[in-house]
Amino acid sequence: MHVQEDAKPYDTINVTPMLDLAYVLLVVFILMTTASVQGLSINMPKPSNKPSTEKHELKVVQVMPDGAVLINGASVSFPELEAQLQQAKARDPKMSVAIKGDARTQYAKVVSVIDLCNRLEVPMGLVTSRIGT
Repeated sequence: MHVQEDAKPYDTINVTPMLDLAYVLLVVFILMTTASVQGLSINMPKPSNKPSTEKHELKVVQVMPDGAVLINGASVSFPELEAQLQQAKARDPKMSVAIKGDARTQYAKVVSVIDLCNRLEVPMGLVTSRIGT
């Protein structure tokens, strides 16, 4: 058996222990930063058992499969719809519109009603279930 007796210095550095230390520090850093994040503080409105005393006008606009537009059940043309919404907004500035588009209608008709409400600055919502149930 031959024993190496050379006293020459190492010309390479073993980086494995340094990488192990770097990974441990990285994990500790990630754990400490995620533990210190508290999240967002949000002030949610408090529910009230008291019914609202304000009553504002609600217009229901339906877009039928053939593209016809109904407002509260009465068939109207698009210019008539605009005129009726303007008149309703003049009577009650806080009036709102519920838009119900039939599943078989062209989506462009529903979008044109939405664009009209945005142009008139009327609050609106999309009906996703039966009204009154």
